[in-house]
Amino acid sequence: MDGVHFEIQPQPNDTTCGPTCLHALYGYFGDQLPLDRVINETVSLSEGGTLGSLLGQHALGRGYDATIYTFNVRVFDPSWFDEHGHGLPDLQNKLEQQIQAKENARLQYACRAYQGFLDAGGELRMKDLTRGLIRQYLNRSIPIMAGLSSTFLYRAKREIGADCTPDDINGLPTGHFVVLCGYDRHSKMVRVADPYLPNPIAPRDNYYVVNVDRVVCAILLGALTYDANLMILTPSKHKGLPSGDTHCRQ
Repeated sequence: MDGVHFEIQPQPNDTTCGPTCLHALYGYFGDQLPLDRVINETVSLSEGGTLGSLLGQHALGRGYDATIYTFNVRVFDPSWFDEHGHGLPDLQNKLEQQIQAKENARLQYACRAYQGFLDAGGELRMKDLTRGLIRQYLNRSIPIMAGLSSTFLYRAKREIGADCTPDDINGLPTGHFVVLCGYDRHSKMVRVADPYLPNPIAPRDNYYVVNVDRVVCAILLGALTYDANLMILTPSKHKGLPSGDTHCRQ
């Protein structure tokens, strides 16, 4: 399978998958930070977990370029993007209008987080989620952080409560972050670096392969938990990373 050498640590608890993936991406680019520092510096939600746009803001602050491909029509109207998938100039204003028009607190928070991501220099796109889009980056040795539905990815029971107890009747879909780090064009399998351990697919390993169609479906269903995105991070050519935190990757 073509891919990159990618290392990820197990997440310390049920709600730190996002910063753990971000920490692994930093490490891939030679940006060495303690995991607990990344967890402490990234914004988390009151109910636990975080949003891709909040993780992106941390990366932008460290000198990365960050692009989020969103597939979440709960937050974004497709008409806010041009025919090439780029956000229109009034995207910020559209988010503000939605905040004022809708009383859903979770939606309002997500909109503000995306506004902050754009203010920090991030780029938002909405395009068809295809195998080609995933290959486009993996073929260039650029890992992809994916915000998705772990319920669908794992084919697991829905969960309830702060301790994420499996409950197929009362439970709700659960969101998750993983990193896609390899793709086999012939078998249509994607290599996944998953911070959740043990996980239902690979109980003793942070890495496994899964069919790309299941990954695509899991990403799209991430809209149920305000995920449904891909985030591309690369060190900026115009902004240096903070001195003292980096080394050259061999």
